[in-house]
Amino acid sequence: MHNILIAAKRRINSKLGNSEAGFTLIEMMVVLAIIGILAALIVPRIMGRPDEARITAAKQDIGTINQALKLYRLDIGRYPTTEQGLNALVTRPSAEPIPQNWKNGGYLDALPNDPWGNPYQYTNPGTKAEVDVFSYGADKKPGGTGTDADIGI
Repeated sequence: MHNILIAAKRRINSKLGNSEAGFTLIEMMVVLAIIGILAALIVPRIMGRPDEARITAAKQDIGTINQALKLYRLDIGRYPTTEQGLNALVTRPSAEPIPQNWKNGGYLDALPNDPWGNPYQYTNPGTKAEVDVFSYGADKKPGGTGTDADIGI
C-alpha cells in the first residue's frame, strides 16, 4: 500500500512539473495530530513523577543520615541528643555532653535539607527506633497523607 502511495505521488509530481518530493500540508497536519494525541496520553502519566522522586530522594537522604548516626554512635558510644541534633554529624557539638572521640571532618560533609527545602527532623529517643530521622513531607506539618505524609517514621 505504501509503495502505491509513493508511486502515485511521483506521478502527480511529475505531471505538475515538480520533481522534488516534499510533505503536503495535510501530511504535516496528520503528523501533528498524532503527536498531539500521544502527548495527551503520556504527559499526565509523567506529571505525577516529581512527587514520587521527592519521596524517594527523602528516603535516600534519611538512609544516609542514619548511616552517619550509626558511625557517630560507634565512635562516641551514644547518639547525639535531640538538642545537639543532626548538626552533631557535621560540626563537633559544643553542648553537653561533649563527645571525646568525635571524628575530624565530621560524619557528613553537609547536612541536607529535605526535597521541599526544610531541615530533616531528629529525635532522641525516637518513637519508632532508638532515634528517629524524618521529614514532614510537602505540607511541612506532622501527619498527612500522600505527598503530605511524614517520611522516615
